[in-house]
Amino acid sequence: MRFRPCIDIHNGQVKQIVGGSLTDKNDFARENFVSEQDAAWYAKLYQEDGLKGGHVILLNGADSPYYEATKAQALKALKAYPGGLQIGGGIHPDNAAEYLDAGASQVIVTSYVFKNGRIQYENLEKMLAAVGRDRLVLDLSCRKKGGAYYIVTDRWQKFTDVQVTPALLDELSGKCSEFLIHAVDMEGKASGIETELAKMLGAWDGIPVTYAGGVGSLEDVESLRTLGKGRLDVTIGSALDLFGGCIPYRNVVYLR
Repeated sequence: MRFRPCIDIHNGQVKQIVGGSLTDKNDFARENFVSEQDAAWYAKLYQEDGLKGGHVILLNGADSPYYEATKAQALKALKAYPGGLQIGGGIHPDNAAEYLDAGASQVIVTSYVFKNGRIQYENLEKMLAAVGRDRLVLDLSCRKKGGAYYIVTDRWQKFTDVQVTPALLDELSGKCSEFLIHAVDMEGKASGIETELAKMLGAWDGIPVTYAGGVGSLEDVESLRTLGKGRLDVTIGSALDLFGGCIPYRNVVYLR
């Protein structure tokens, strides 16, 4: 288990939000924390501590009046820590190279591949042609519906018909280098992890998987380690003291 840091950017600022509250209408999100530091500050900190594989997420759509400010913050982070951070949020074959050239280690994709409720295999192949398997991370962020976990797109607002299962992980693992999976209904609440999801992911043994969503204490980290059989990496957002929470950043930097 490794700690994977994050830099979430919304309306041009580094923030921690309640994931399920995010909506494109008026660019609203319920905020847990709004940083006085810019994205480059966090990127440099992660670089100094030798943390790799963290992610920068743009939380505004391309048609938002805040999009350019959010994108500018993201590019600052990539420039500050070249080769050390992944980036996601509206990535597609036509703009992926811009972020990779700016310093991203990999691009993270959800909505372009999971579109109109299903997997768009043609789009997946276009992404592979554009960046290659080693530089592609698939985001399978999901919400629970009817007892199962379904991938959600468009900044976690739209359900797809694609269920997160070991069979899906098997199918897609040959098309990307890693999976990033937010348990969206727990995201930003720091109220505990999605245990059923963590157990399912931990039972699967394949390419690296990073779990995000709900970690609120070091006890939650240990529960994730146990349920995930040590195979899952972890992202901690709102609960981290860097973002106004109670978990000391220094206590998780060297997770192994």
